Formats: sequence, structure tokens, C-alpha cells
Amino acid sequence: MRLGYFTMPMHPVGRPWAQTLREDREAIILADRLGFYDAFVGEHLTDSVENIPNSMMFLATLIHATKNIMLGTGTTNLSQTHPVLVATHAAMFDHLAAGRFILGVSPGGIRSDSEALLTLDKDRNKMFADSIDVILQIWERDAPYDIDFPDNPYKVTTRTSMYLEKGLGIMGKPFQSPRPEIVGTVVAPFSKGVIAMGKRDFHPLSANFLLKKWVKTHWGHYAEGKASVGEKADPKDWRIARTIFVADDDKVARAYGRDDANSPYRFYYDQLGFKLKRGGRGGVFKDRFDQPDEEITEDWILDHCVMYGTVNKIVDEILAMREEVGDFGELVYAGMDFVDETLAKRSMELMAREVMPRVNAAIGKSAAA
Repeated sequence: MRLGYFTMPMHPVGRPWAQTLREDREAIILADRLGFYDAFVGEHLTDSVENIPNSMMFLATLIHATKNIMLGTGTTNLSQTHPVLVATHAAMFDHLAAGRFILGVSPGGIRSDSEALLTLDKDRNKMFADSIDVILQIWERDAPYDIDFPDNPYKVTTRTSMYLEKGLGIMGKPFQSPRPEIVGTVVAPFSKGVIAMGKRDFHPLSANFLLKKWVKTHWGHYAEGKASVGEKADPKDWRIARTIFVADDDKVARAYGRDDANSPYRFYYDQLGFKLKRGGRGGVFKDRFDQPDEEITEDWILDHCVMYGTVNKIVDEILAMREEVGDFGELVYAGMDFVDETLAKRSMELMAREVMPRVNAAIGKSAAA
């Protein structure tokens, strides 16, 4: 099982922007040194807490600061930019990173972003699907492209103005052939979007704030999508993100990972819980669909969404989760604000050097048996 990293990120209002950007970079540089396989970074335009407006631009600053880690947008929000821009920018990034690039995509979920872009009344899921169709065609076709799908507003051609002998009218293709890996974040229980991912050979990343019982529903739909095109789903293509804090001491783990008023994990789920509930998606935290809203307290969410403890406890919880949801290829560690930089970095170190080797050793023994 691989180890990945994901950060939205979330920082308290008022923290200096330059400082939080520096810390987010340091976390990914550390992840690279510790052997994490990939790092995904989210983006939002109008959120001072989740304050990276362009994940690709941010990740570009890490190409030469890291050596091995794959750099993934987590996600590029396709309802917020024209697919020609996404296709050409992603292709260039892929060349700059010599193939260490993963394109993570989603429609984009913050309403204030949509309001600022005058798309609040638009169907963002359709915009997402239309954009994907065009991006893939740009990478597959040659100039003049002539992309014109029915009921798709994005019509792309360079026929009138192209001058191929001089290079005009040509859009670059990615470094990786035929394209970079494309990953989609999955939030909803029983998500139908995962079926479409399977059909297109996109790979799912199940969100860290989703209860394990709902995470389990994603694999069946992904396998269904793969089967519909005559292919078999491979568990190595499934990423599951979890919110994890590992410490050398049980009391420290519980305090920093849950109980302290200034715990970054408590702050994260206070913010996230508010946003999801406000957007009508608070059901992701529920154990059953008819569970009363008043039961979904901050402590309830922390109890069900955060793994905290010393190495052995975390190993046991990861293995128990794998028994519950089934085999998967990558555990994605969710990054938090550096309330205590020493504890935050120590958690990542323990995760890479102690937890994952023991998890993989246990999986290997189980497979052998």
C-alpha cells in the first residue's frame, strides 16, 4: 500500500498568507524526503481559510524543491476555467515536472467561488463533464482540433487562424503518453460519478471526511464502471484519504488530535462541518440517512473521522479499516495547519517510517497466509 499526502489546506483566519504558503510547501518537501508517493493540493478562489487559489501554480514551486514525489492538483476545479486553459497548462506542467504530475479534477464546490465567477445558477456538474470531454480531445487530436460536441458550449478550433508551418494554432500535448493519470475526488455515499470514472479510466480518491461505511460504497461503483467497458478494476488505482495524527505519547495524541481547543483537527472539522452543512451536504457525516442532524456534533465528527494515537493504535485502525472497506492501493494522509510544527512533522515521520512499514508487513503476511 502506497502512502500519499493531501492538503486542502485550512488555516485560521488572520494567519499571514505568506507564512501558511511556506508551511504548506514545507509539508510537501518533507513528504518527498519521507518517501510519500504523491501530494495533492486543493484550490479555492474566495476562501481565506483554504487559501490556495491555484493548485497548479502552487505545485509548480515544488517541482525543483522535490525529487520523487508525484505532484497532483487536488483538485483543478473545471467549472472555473476554460478547458483550453486546463489542457494547455496541465500539459506544460507535465513537461516541467518530467512526468511527475497527476491531474486531479472536480466541478468545484464553494458557492462563493461560483458567485464571483457569475456561475452560481449554472450546472457545475455538467460544466465539469463538458470540460473533461474537451480536455481529452485536445490531448488526443491534432490541429485544427474542430471539437464540437452536441450540447457542449465549449467549441474549440484553430482552423481560421492556424499557420502550422510556423507553429501557430497548435496546443501542446502532455509529457506522459497518452496523458497524465487523472484522479477524481469522491465525496458522496454511493456516488454515481465513480461509475463514470471507471468507464474513462480515471482513478477515485475517497475523501478523508467520509465515514468508512460510505467509503466502502465507492469501490463497487468503480468496478461497475470498469466492467461496462470490458475491463477489471484494480485496487491499486483506489486512493482512500484519512485524517490521521500519530504521536509518541497517547495523551499528546488525544489532546492534539482531538481534545484541545486549539487542535488543528478540531479546527479543520469545525470549518468543514460548517461548510458542508451550509451547502446541504452534512449527510456525509451521518451513520445512517435518517440520523437526526442534532446528533452530528463536532465531537461526533471527530470520533468518526479522525485517527489519533501512537504507532500501534494507528496501525491497528488502518488494518481494521482495510478489513471493512476492502483492498485499496494508497492511503492518503490529510495535512493540517501547523499549530505545533514539531508535532505535525513528527506525525508525518512516524506515519512514513513506522506505521506504513508495519501495515504493509501485516498485509503481506495476510496475503501469504
